Amino acid sequence: MIIVLKPGTTDQEREGVVQRIEDAGLSPHVLIGKERTVIAVIGDERKLQEKTLSAIPCVESSLPILSPYKLVSREFKKEDTVIDVDGVKIGGNKIVIMAGPCSVETKDLLSGIAGEVKAGGATILRGGAFKPRTSPYSFQGLGEEGLEFLSEVKKQTGLPVITEVMDPRDMPMMMKHADIVQIGARNMQNFRLLAEVGAHNKPVMLKRGLSATIKEFLLSAEYILAAGNDQVMLCERGIRTFETATRNTLDLSAIPVLKQLTHLPVIIDPSHAVGKTHLIPAMAKAAIAAGADGLMIEVHSNPSEAFCDGDQAMLPHNFKSLVSELQRIASAVDRVI
Repeated sequence: MIIVLKPGTTDQEREGVVQRIEDAGLSPHVLIGKERTVIAVIGDERKLQEKTLSAIPCVESSLPILSPYKLVSREFKKEDTVIDVDGVKIGGNKIVIMAGPCSVETKDLLSGIAGEVKAGGATILRGGAFKPRTSPYSFQGLGEEGLEFLSEVKKQTGLPVITEVMDPRDMPMMMKHADIVQIGARNMQNFRLLAEVGAHNKPVMLKRGLSATIKEFLLSAEYILAAGNDQVMLCERGIRTFETATRNTLDLSAIPVLKQLTHLPVIIDPSHAVGKTHLIPAMAKAAIAAGADGLMIEVHSNPSEAFCDGDQAMLPHNFKSLVSELQRIASAVDRVI
């Protein structure tokens, strides 16, 4: 249920409504907008009598939220969410570019790549300290040492850092070193992890699971918002189909669908979607044209020697050329990079 408060409602009146909701054993989520304040009520709404709510002087109306996901829906919030990450706005008119190596390998290599992607137009540095791999014998990441490298390179370049968290017990480290925590595709329905990142005040990028439907994707995001963290962005990174010509199948239609259903920013990861460097530019351009709020692109100075996913890593000079081309696409759809 959404409770809409009248214009001019005081803080004391709003808190009175919140208290009544909590007294009924329900969870209120307050959204203060430019014109109206709305309160999303999560729980068994039968405990609240609609006629009782309408008797409260500051309540304008109460409406049911029909979608199974409440807080992420457009029914709850019509305006697009914009997430501020150290001055980088995600979800506004400006398209954000996240770039860097799949995994953190050495501090010097990371520093060099970070400098080149920043010069090429990236505003956020990506790099994996913990790597979920299909094989237990593959490189699993440097762990805390990798996080420390990311922090040091951020100080050098000024680029905010996004990196993946795999275990709820690692959140203290993430709070210290990461500006955005990423939930990988394999952990999209790791509900304990979702609840843990939701309990922290840290921006989260949630990747769509390999075979997840849009509904399942949004319900996973709902776990994070329901735990108290509304700084969530969604990432389409390709889904598993019968096709073998690419690593995954990039679902570009997910962009307008998500934009219609939710207020959260939408990021596209063309690198993991196609798995082949020469296919990344076309998919990145298509994503911008379709309305994506940002891109995550793998860049490595020596892909043939990369510890993981070298086949899908762009060389820095090719990345720079791509960003220049993307700027023209963005301009055509009234966006900027």
